[in-house]
Amino acid sequence: MGTRLRFHYDFRGRELAHQHLGQELIERIKDDLSDYGTVEQEPKMEGRQIVMVLAPVKKR
Repeated sequence: MGTRLRFHYDFRGRELAHQHLGQELIERIKDDLSDYGTVEQEPKMEGRQIVMVLAPVKKR
């Protein structure tokens, strides 16, 4: 059993006007790590940041 990963992307300044770029980055991370973990908390906005939690895949 492993440790959960919490990814967050902080928007600074005018980056809030381009939130779709942060969403695309988090989605790319989710796709790249799908072999190693499952999404426990879907990406969502919390204030000025996007947060996502991944849990490790259970070993057989």
